Amino acid sequence: MQILSYLFYPNPGNAAYTSPKALLLLAVCAGLLLIAASIKVWRMKLKNPVTKKLSGTWPASFLWFGIVGLVLVVSRVENIQFLAMRFLWVLWGASFFLFVFFQAKRYRMRNYEVLPKVVSTDPRSKYLPGKKKR
Repeated sequence: MQILSYLFYPNPGNAAYTSPKALLLLAVCAGLLLIAASIKVWRMKLKNPVTKKLSGTWPASFLWFGIVGLVLVVSRVENIQFLAMRFLWVLWGASFFLFVFFQAKRYRMRNYEVLPKVVSTDPRSKYLPGKKKR
């Protein structure tokens, strides 16, 4: 029962913007926002339509994970009840892990490149018998 009260306590206590945990979480969330912008730029330069289609949801997803993470950090530091719960961080982390896992699996399964068809000529073909003409 201790773990439940630890995770679901609505106002978990003091935190400051200068604490290393808060700074690390702020950096991670800001990094997610930068990753979203860089993926957006990368997608504009892509030539492969399959990769472009598979990576269509990545920028928006990383943007929203970054924004939600920033809201959770700020609500924890500012002691906003129920948004500062530790369980919300567990949900955030689990959903981010599942998103990355399923997107990687989907990318591995569906990413392909159309190879050009190479026509090979057999030098023996002119000496082999052909079809009978009627």
